[in-house]
Amino acid sequence: MQKTLTRVSAAALASMLMAATAIAAGGDKSAAHNHGHDHGHQMTEAEKKIYQGYFEDVQVKPRPLTDWEGDWQSVYPYLLNGSLDGVMAEKAAHGDKTAAEYRAYYEIGYKTDVNRIVITPDSVTFYQEGKPTKGTYVSDGQEILTYKKGNRGVRYIFKKTAGDEAAPQFIQFSDHTIEPKKAGHYHLYWGNDRKALLDEVTNWPTYYPFMMDGADIVKEMAAH
Repeated sequence: MQKTLTRVSAAALASMLMAATAIAAGGDKSAAHNHGHDHGHQMTEAEKKIYQGYFEDVQVKPRPLTDWEGDWQSVYPYLLNGSLDGVMAEKAAHGDKTAAEYRAYYEIGYKTDVNRIVITPDSVTFYQEGKPTKGTYVSDGQEILTYKKGNRGVRYIFKKTAGDEAAPQFIQFSDHTIEPKKAGHYHLYWGNDRKALLDEVTNWPTYYPFMMDGADIVKEMAAH
């Protein structure tokens, strides 16, 4: 199935960013809930802290692969085609980097040649240049990581039990959530060395629901 990448105009981006900000502030949420998840909802203070990486170990709960079940697309092509330029500009307006510097940072973070991933309750299929590679996976626990600036994250780890030889031995999900909950997007790490993956913090291919377009993804990002 081919998907058209959409480049969103500057005016449209500004409008969506304003609307998403209103959603995050507690306004009309209906537009942010058309994809079967609730990432656009008004976060409580406790949820904000967890999203930002501040939580206690006891709060971390196991999660099943079904939390990430679905058909997913890489956000990397949208960064390359300019659809996320408005997001980078918004980050620059409130952050410590220029829009170009943010774009360079996310080019490293989002970079991947796996543009689509399909997840079932027990399998993951990676599409690289349209060619599928599939493996069956079971939970291998979770690891709590502490980052340089003091916040933390949780990697939910799954190991391969069967499938194509080319399928990675381990996959690790990170989505700012620390208990069972359907993911609205996620960062994914994969490879054959469990520990080496835990050390990777610069490249984090990021995936959103396959049926979303550039405008939808901008709304989701702006809501955070």
